[in-house]
Amino acid sequence: MTTRQRFKLVLVLGALIAIGPLTIDMYLPSLPAITGEWEATAAAVQLTLTGTLLGLGLGQLVIGPLSDALGRRTPLLAGIGVHILASVLCVIAPNLAVLGGLRVLQGLGAAASMVIGMAIVRDLFTGLDAAKLISRLMLVMGAAPILAPTIGGIVLNWTSWRGVFVVLALFGVGIITFAALTLPETLPVQRRRNGGVVGTLRDYRRLFTDRAYIGLILVAGLAMAALFAYVAGSSFVFQEQYGLTEQQFGFVFGGGAVGLIAATQANVRLLRRWTPSQILTTALAFGAVMGGVLLLNAATGFGGLVGILAPLWLVLAAAGLAFPNAPALALSRHGEAAGTAAALLGAVQFGVGALSAPLVGVLGTGAVGMAAVIAGGMLAANVVLFLIARPWQIVVDDNVAVAAAH
Repeated sequence: MTTRQRFKLVLVLGALIAIGPLTIDMYLPSLPAITGEWEATAAAVQLTLTGTLLGLGLGQLVIGPLSDALGRRTPLLAGIGVHILASVLCVIAPNLAVLGGLRVLQGLGAAASMVIGMAIVRDLFTGLDAAKLISRLMLVMGAAPILAPTIGGIVLNWTSWRGVFVVLALFGVGIITFAALTLPETLPVQRRRNGGVVGTLRDYRRLFTDRAYIGLILVAGLAMAALFAYVAGSSFVFQEQYGLTEQQFGFVFGGGAVGLIAATQANVRLLRRWTPSQILTTALAFGAVMGGVLLLNAATGFGGLVGILAPLWLVLAAAGLAFPNAPALALSRHGEAAGTAAALLGAVQFGVGALSAPLVGVLGTGAVGMAAVIAGGMLAANVVLFLIARPWQIVVDDNVAVAAAH
């Protein structure tokens, strides 16, 4: 592959992987406006976010194995097409219930881009070449959540919340065109899995009988739950409780994402001295402590806005260390069914995250409700890590360390 071809590949894969974070996060500054327009409760509006996460989770479970059987291009282009259609229909949604259903459909379409984008990396590269490409894609995955709320806030300056979905539809049109013109089929017929439904179910059954794997993906899911509690509650907390504008909220949200990205990049250096298990254990313990500080400050009002932001950003940094290490340890155990293992990992991450979003709304739209779910997620991740995953029993080799580093 020439340098130019590799550059094009990074661009298209980065755009594919960015669809998911953009679909979730560009919408966040709009939540209070939707609540007011339809006179709905915050919990009801947050269910539209839950729908997106459920679509992303369930979609990966189906589309991952499907792409192993049919190839990458057809499911990918079909998925982007579904995302575009759902985005257009969201623009004209007449009520909250219809919007929620369309957000599920939007999540299903985005799931195709995310899971197949990573599958294409595995099709084309192995070892260090794959790790280098994934490291570049991690920057895209990190930048998308930073930019998305800011873009959403800018869009809201010019139009209503429906304009956000116009932007997402146009982005999807650009991506499907770019992918159709530049991305070849990367899974040849002779490498496709032909076990059908029975083979897929057999692979999933094998995964569910691996205690350490299940424990690790639950840890990844609970860490993601803490992140999505922040995603679901932050717009209400910072805009309504602390009086930030939509644009100020975008910058505050981006600050947390910067900390998360910085932690994922620092993980590369940390792996030179410690194993993924050691880093994961320490990061989750630190995250649980900072989650407790966050909850205490939210309940007492200590420190005001700074008292919320400081421990919150530290929790996100701890999650940034957990995100690469827990999946790397989990996926290293099932190289023979990496696509299916990655699909189940993604489904659990987004599924558990989907449960945390309405929980924030049920507990209230203030800082205490958001902080309680974040702290609970980090504490639960520690419990699962020690009772089920048992990291001290997991054997780590160099390939796992390379995967976690990137």
